Amino acid sequence: MGKGIFGTMFDMNRDGKLDAWERAIEFQFITSMQEEEEDNLTELEIAGIDPIDLEYMNEYERRAVLEEAGLDPDDYDF
Repeated sequence: MGKGIFGTMFDMNRDGKLDAWERAIEFQFITSMQEEEEDNLTELEIAGIDPIDLEYMNEYERRAVLEEAGLDPDDYDF
């Protein structure tokens, strides 16, 4: 097997290739990074809304977008 996504970072035995155990470690590392990234997302980002775009909308547009996403517009202060 060749090098993984991170090159030889997980090549524990330094043989120049990743075996099944080393690939499993790499996979676990990637999975934990993705979970951490998801934990850091705001409620708006999870709903697919860019907070910067909301700032440029008038009050009625902003309320409509938030309500459409299932969010309470009164919870946000723009």
